[in-house]
Amino acid sequence: MTVYSINKGIGWASSGVEYAQAYRGQVFRKLGVKAKFIFTDWISYENIAHLTRNLGFKDREIIWLYTFFTDFEVRAGSFTLDDLEKVLPPILERKPLNKAVRYIFANDFWATAYLKDLSSGIVDRVEYVSGANLVRKDYYSYGHYCSEFYAPESNRAKLYQRRFYNEDGTAVYDEIIDGDQEIFKFKDDILYSKHELLIKMLRELNFSKKDIILIDRAEDQGQEILENRGKARVGTIVHADHFSEAETNDATILWNNYYEYEFEHADQIDFYITATDLQKELMEEQFLKYKGKKPQIYTIPVGSLKELKKPDFASRQPFSLVTASRLASEKHLDWAIRAVAKAKKALPELSLDIYGSGSERTMLEEVIKEVGAEDYVHLKGHQQMDDIYQHYQAYLTCSTSEGFGLTLMEAVGSGLAMVGFDVRYGNPTFIADGENGLLLPYDRLATVPEHVNEMSRAIVKLFSSDLPATSEKSYEIASKYRDKQVAKLWKKAIESELHRD
Repeated sequence: MTVYSINKGIGWASSGVEYAQAYRGQVFRKLGVKAKFIFTDWISYENIAHLTRNLGFKDREIIWLYTFFTDFEVRAGSFTLDDLEKVLPPILERKPLNKAVRYIFANDFWATAYLKDLSSGIVDRVEYVSGANLVRKDYYSYGHYCSEFYAPESNRAKLYQRRFYNEDGTAVYDEIIDGDQEIFKFKDDILYSKHELLIKMLRELNFSKKDIILIDRAEDQGQEILENRGKARVGTIVHADHFSEAETNDATILWNNYYEYEFEHADQIDFYITATDLQKELMEEQFLKYKGKKPQIYTIPVGSLKELKKPDFASRQPFSLVTASRLASEKHLDWAIRAVAKAKKALPELSLDIYGSGSERTMLEEVIKEVGAEDYVHLKGHQQMDDIYQHYQAYLTCSTSEGFGLTLMEAVGSGLAMVGFDVRYGNPTFIADGENGLLLPYDRLATVPEHVNEMSRAIVKLFSSDLPATSEKSYEIASKYRDKQVAKLWKKAIESELHRD
């Protein structure tokens, strides 16, 4: 029996979906459940094993669509500059660069080897240039698994072909690319789209009635998964709010486009998994009201806690706030900065540290300067947060939608007081108003200054409360999310599905 989780991409600044998968992998290992995590996006900037290892996946658990048809395993890079130099043309000059080395050859031909890091000398990819034109990129893990070929067009390098290899260097298949058109040529087969490539992989996995498929991302691949599931049970993981409230009325509902395919084809989905009881109950009501159906829905938190972090409360930095998330617009971190700047007038020692990376960083830096908060609001970048929360007194979230909120769970697991808006689904799950923090009323039609003022007043009120008592209530809430409790939920769901008719 194998549980397959199907996603699209993964990166260094991954979303909650990838973190949820990483937590799931930990649980399955403890249960002794064989798990495979399938990624279907093309990843060019990094060996996929470095990205998956970064989140705690085991190499043996990863299936990547593009190397699935070769004998290359997903494995950390070990192909070095020394290995590369053995296969390069005669080298006229070698120039060290930042995380790269440039090699100059004869006849205006040169190559740049991009490294995992300078100290290891492990090669991720090599780009070859003839004159001023990029002509080829070679990708490496423990060997050379792919080449890309380019031709000049309108003063730019145009990708027209990828070739994938076995470990011994023999070609397995080619991907021919012409704009949005992709053709995959095998020795005995031609596939006319990436959809057909995905179908080929799904069929070769030969799913049995003892297997379970979990769909983490269905966009552009949901139909292929459902039509090529074999005899496996199929479930959908609902990671976010599943419908648009503004476009829903008594007669119709607008599903979130990320889940629309699975929701509209509920007869082909064996079960759904939500992260909170609040979302499960709402989905059940909506399916019955709008579709006349009663689907099987399990509540299983997308994360779990190995332990509760319990330092002496006196060791925490006084008047310290922390928040952690992608630096994305829906997190409204600019509201948090402005709210802290206002609250600072009543709480002179107040500080806020923001952890995470993302596209909004430059904008947030500008907001910090605008409100003059450089001395007490800091962007800390992406870090492993396990042992960081416990140094703070309170956690602040201005997000207006959290399907679960892994950082909320981690914060209560470190005993932080909590403050956030009363929005679906994570905030009311982890914030008990007046007990472990403050849950603020949220009006989506209100102005930004109104939201900021509401949050600012709440911060002042929070730090006027009994924070040690609040901390104990957070630990009480967190206790329901220990590894053992979540593992039991997964075990029950898996056994139920495998024994359902």
